[in-house]
Amino acid sequence: MVEYQKTISGEVSISGVGLHTGQETTITFKPAEPDTGIRFVRADLPGKPVIEVSADNAVLEESLYLTALGKGETQIKTVEHVLAACTGLGIDNIVLEVSSSEPPISDGSAQVFVKALREVGIVTLDRPKQFIEVKEPIWLYENGLELAIIPSPRLEITYKIDYDHPAVGIRSASFLITPEVFYEKIAPARTFCFLKDVDVLRQQGKIKGGSLETAIVIGEHDFLNEELRFEDEIVRHKILDVIGDLALLGKPLKGHVIAVRSGHAFNIRFVRKILKTLNGQAREQAPPLPMDAVQIRKFLPHRYPFLLIDKVVEIDYSQMKVVAVKNVTNNENFFTGHFPEEPIMPGVLLIEAMAQAGGVLLLSLSENRGKIAYLVGVDHAKMRRKVVPGDQLVIETKFTKIRKKAGKVQSTIHVDGVLVAEAELFFSLGNDA
Repeated sequence: MVEYQKTISGEVSISGVGLHTGQETTITFKPAEPDTGIRFVRADLPGKPVIEVSADNAVLEESLYLTALGKGETQIKTVEHVLAACTGLGIDNIVLEVSSSEPPISDGSAQVFVKALREVGIVTLDRPKQFIEVKEPIWLYENGLELAIIPSPRLEITYKIDYDHPAVGIRSASFLITPEVFYEKIAPARTFCFLKDVDVLRQQGKIKGGSLETAIVIGEHDFLNEELRFEDEIVRHKILDVIGDLALLGKPLKGHVIAVRSGHAFNIRFVRKILKTLNGQAREQAPPLPMDAVQIRKFLPHRYPFLLIDKVVEIDYSQMKVVAVKNVTNNENFFTGHFPEEPIMPGVLLIEAMAQAGGVLLLSLSENRGKIAYLVGVDHAKMRRKVVPGDQLVIETKFTKIRKKAGKVQSTIHVDGVLVAEAELFFSLGNDA
């Protein structure tokens, strides 16, 4: 079943103090268009600079004990709980406008943000989600900290903590992350600190807004707060932090994440390793470009007179997109019978050219080598302008859904920058008999 991108139906604001600055601050959640992603806006600065949520914009510094984003001279800190609220609810596109360098800490959890987002309403957009999925395990191990992800059709997070403290000790928890599970079992879990570290952190200019109302404080022998929301609230909050930091991937993740004693800086390094590994795998399987007709025939079973693309000029595996070229000449065999006095390329062949471009991309994936891609469906096909000899077709085909044995694409054809045809195509994969 296709899953579609989501945003919120209106604006909602939350005010409070920043955990580290101690200053009054307001965050306003605003709807966003499809494929916008999650982005922060520093409303307090001239020009309202924008910081996109991405691994490239993450500030990697071990001493921060928080997740910060920076772009140029602009930074925003302590974003992990807000990001967890958005991604935990399955929101793909949203603008987070903040009136200072830090969103409000609220009670130290994501609960207030989640309730506000649910109350304003989460709406479905007309664009399919694009997930990050791993096909092989990826792991990171440093000084007793561990993070791994193994293939799974859903997001699951297992976390193990290990603190030499009588009130905490060794604990673990595992959750299948859905919006409802996140809302009920993860979002209410509060951040925490040890009383012995409070004076040091304040001497460093941090946690100016910290108190028993904004965090769990762990004393020498027990918790200083009156009660916990969950018996294992500490480990649940660590899962919340992981969910927030995984937002740096830029797309929702499918996989089973296993974490041992990880923190924000380690989470960021792991996110970057996932992206680097996936990008490396894409480069390894990519054929050399541009791809001429001889190379195209290595992937497509079509031959003259039915091979309708001359060159592949771009393949982007991260976006699952291909760009191909077809030069239309007077010598095309179909012109002898299709309006020979006024040659026009048949619309069905325009659709076939789009399908062949998608077929090259699909069949160039290492797991699909030697298979055949069958065109099994066409929706929303439109021929907007006739194609005639002398035209060069630039065919752009992008997969919006892909499974082991099926795929769905959006495809367009342009001539001299003008849209001449478009369609939504469906593929089925079979073995070459």
